[in-house]
Amino acid sequence: MKNFLIIGASSGIGRKLAEDLSLTHNVLGTYNNNAVTHDSITYTYYDVVGNEQLEGLPEVIDGLVYCPGRIDLRPFGRIKSEDFIKDYEIQVVGAIKVIQQVLPLLKKSDNASIVLFSTVAVQTGFTFHSLVSSSKGAIEGLTKALAAEFAPKIRVNCIAPSLTNTPLAAQLLATEEKIAANAQRHPMKRVGSSADIASLAAFLLSDQSSWITGQIMHVDGGISSLKV
Repeated sequence: MKNFLIIGASSGIGRKLAEDLSLTHNVLGTYNNNAVTHDSITYTYYDVVGNEQLEGLPEVIDGLVYCPGRIDLRPFGRIKSEDFIKDYEIQVVGAIKVIQQVLPLLKKSDNASIVLFSTVAVQTGFTFHSLVSSSKGAIEGLTKALAAEFAPKIRVNCIAPSLTNTPLAAQLLATEEKIAANAQRHPMKRVGSSADIASLAAFLLSDQSSWITGQIMHVDGGISSLKV
């Protein structure tokens, strides 16, 4: 039975992943704004932009997943420089701090894995996405750099989803009409679900993916590579 730490496991993809993994593994999940409990998951409060240390960690961590993120879509001219800094603190610096804290525990595992999250908007330019594309572009660079530095002991991969029906994207999918319109933009004619993304994250944490590292994996209904 492995030990997995999921930062941001109170909703959306992080919660689905935590629930799936908890069926067969030990899962420690964090929450920030949304307190949550689960019979098979140990939840603890953690603020990714704060300076506190993670507590209650096991002696060995086999997998780390960093889920916190923001979707703030605005014209570039209406974004202040401090908005970019805030976004970067949550999406990038937060991940860096967590990885540095648990790195000694990951090194004790026989097959440790780190899973980070980007967005399809990094490689496929979309209007009004300068905030999220900047910070997630940094996450993709961090993924490759750490994968090289940590090999062969720790694998590092990144998932780049398209629009997924989670609380994070609630404003973009607030009505049935918006869901239908966004579904039509994708070759698969639907928006993503938490299960679509969580299943890949679970695979990347497993021994079945032991020869996969340094990859940016697109789970996006085909929108990044197909025109139909």
